[in-house]
Amino acid sequence: MHNHWKIKVILLFSVLFLAIALGLSRGAVHLSLAELILRENRHIFALRLCRILTAIMVGSGLSVTGIALQAILRNPLAEPYLLGTSSGAALAAVTAVLLGISAIYLPLAAFIGAIFTVILVYHLARQGGRIAAQSLILSGVIISVAFSAVIVFLISISGNEALHGTMWWLWGSVQVYDLKLLSAAGLIVALGTAVIFILAQDLNAISLGEEEAIHLGVNIETIKKILFFTTSLVTAGLVSVCGIIGFVGLIIPHIARMLFGPNHRLLIPCACILGAAFMVFCDMFSRTLFAPLEIPIGVITALAGAPIFIILLKGRQQVE
Repeated sequence: MHNHWKIKVILLFSVLFLAIALGLSRGAVHLSLAELILRENRHIFALRLCRILTAIMVGSGLSVTGIALQAILRNPLAEPYLLGTSSGAALAAVTAVLLGISAIYLPLAAFIGAIFTVILVYHLARQGGRIAAQSLILSGVIISVAFSAVIVFLISISGNEALHGTMWWLWGSVQVYDLKLLSAAGLIVALGTAVIFILAQDLNAISLGEEEAIHLGVNIETIKKILFFTTSLVTAGLVSVCGIIGFVGLIIPHIARMLFGPNHRLLIPCACILGAAFMVFCDMFSRTLFAPLEIPIGVITALAGAPIFIILLKGRQQVE
């Protein structure tokens, strides 16, 4: 059995390395890996490598937060944007553009908007000293719908040319060439992933049911609060830098669970690798499908993710 998992993990790493190799060599200009290291192509190599690192960060971060939220909410449809982070970040970004705030501060505005929204959703859902999962989901949906309506209203009444760039951001992008910004987001994702992995055994217990987890000595409310804060911070960091990239945090946890089982100690690192590979492939397709035009990566993840999710859903229904 142990060798069985080792083979799967090796294959998973092989897929990630293949994705990286293709991501480096394919683009508006196709270059072999040998050509990329030539002096005249180093600029292209640096830009593509930066995009790949961003895609790995996004894929890993969204996949792990999706796993954590699905476990603590015990809801297979839970995903990173469930708590309203995406709509909050988007509203803050659109507002910043309309107010004429420099594009340099767009990620900061989006981050603040995302965090503010999560705090709002958390307070709406809190009942006494505990967080009811159903209330949290409903609060997140209501706030997301309300904020999305405000965004559409602001865009429809404005003739601001700068909003074109914001619309691109709303569909997601891994065109992040600011190393300081990338490093800051990467640090948040790495720390958040580490916290979630440390709590893997608690997630295993909660997945069995809250009563069973309490019998096993898990302080459910404390774990929930830590994970809500952690997943919100990771999602806010990613959205503020890369915009809204859907389906990754929803489908990758399901695929990882099918391949590696429900044990979160194995599931979390494997989902990181799987999510990273998926995002690198999606970035490559966004650059090459209609080259030299580039499609927002959120469009690619949606086009790939929706059919995959339907297949998974149908498979689950047949099993039941």
